[in-house]
Amino acid sequence: MIDLHSHSTASDGTFTPSELIKYAKSKNLRGLALTDHDTTLGLSEAQSQAEKEGLIFIPGIEITVQWPTGEFHLLGLGLQKLSPELKQICKFLKQAREDRNRKMAARLKEEGINISYEEIKEKFQTNNIGRPHFAQMMVEKGYIKQRQQAFDLYFAKGRPCYIDREGADLEEACQAIKNSGGIPVQAHPLSMYVSWGKMEQTMEGIVEKGVMGLEAWHPGVRIAEAERLEDLAKKMGLIFTGGSDFHGEKVRADRKIGYTAGKRKLDDHFYEDQLLPLWQKTYGLERMHFQED
Repeated sequence: MIDLHSHSTASDGTFTPSELIKYAKSKNLRGLALTDHDTTLGLSEAQSQAEKEGLIFIPGIEITVQWPTGEFHLLGLGLQKLSPELKQICKFLKQAREDRNRKMAARLKEEGINISYEEIKEKFQTNNIGRPHFAQMMVEKGYIKQRQQAFDLYFAKGRPCYIDREGADLEEACQAIKNSGGIPVQAHPLSMYVSWGKMEQTMEGIVEKGVMGLEAWHPGVRIAEAERLEDLAKKMGLIFTGGSDFHGEKVRADRKIGYTAGKRKLDDHFYEDQLLPLWQKTYGLERMHFQED
């Protein structure tokens, strides 16, 4: 099993980068991509641990992209370095996230929920605070019983504490990933909230911006939808990948490391036959390795 989508405490996962690699090894994975939200801070630690464990490591990132409906996330897989362009995007998104979090905390206070942004940062000690951290704090303080209630009642679009997310420009994000030695792959495409009737036309515009692959296989879609996305990728000359979008054992019950849509095991072919050949052809290298500045 090679999993091409996972998260650590560098963003909103529950395992540190090293712990995540050890956990992947304990679950008999052959390889893992670390794709934290809008940051590469965990890559060197994870890569070092992967070398110790004898695990294939795919250095990555998941970038928040500006999109009019739903959400658009862009995976950068096989990063070799942090280019100036990607560094600038990460800096911009970090500030946008900070501004959004402060606004959400203010809205919560208006709703009678006494949780400050400062205490969330103090508790979680991560550079990438987001709604899951707010939700966890609300559970621990007794305002709600389950984390999902925070989204259902407060943070989902149309709810009182929802704040629009700012994202990066798609074309700039694709180029920044390529300048960093990676392959831009659209994460969970159905999150765009685009109907199947408009999907191909929409994807044509996305590919023109520089996207080179689709994450067809994701726990958030049914098998039939994953197969349909895979067929679309083949039709458009794109690679297709699969991942678990794993954040931690207790975060999402449907997201288990090494497994994807329909609880299927992640076959090696997403890496061996799709991602790796394109990456090698694009950059003329044999092995993925991330180099810090």
